[in-house]
Amino acid sequence: MLKISRETKLNTQEVIKKAVSFFGPGGYGLQLKAEDDCNAYFEGGGGSVKIIAAPGKKGSMVDIESVEWDYQAKQFFEKL
Repeated sequence: MLKISRETKLNTQEVIKKAVSFFGPGGYGLQLKAEDDCNAYFEGGGGSVKIIAAPGKKGSMVDIESVEWDYQAKQFFEKL
């Protein structure tokens, strides 16, 4: 299990849109179980990924919790 946080210049909706593209059907093919303006939750491949984006001063603070998708979660952070 991995828990990581990062600040980004993107707003919360942009972060979630990128997460859906990266982890969802068009990316790694995980099933999107829940989504709103600040959260996305994916399951598949024996694990899960949860993304939380909170408004910050100059963008968003992004938290990711992953189970069995640690490498991909780190890759996603590099793209933010």
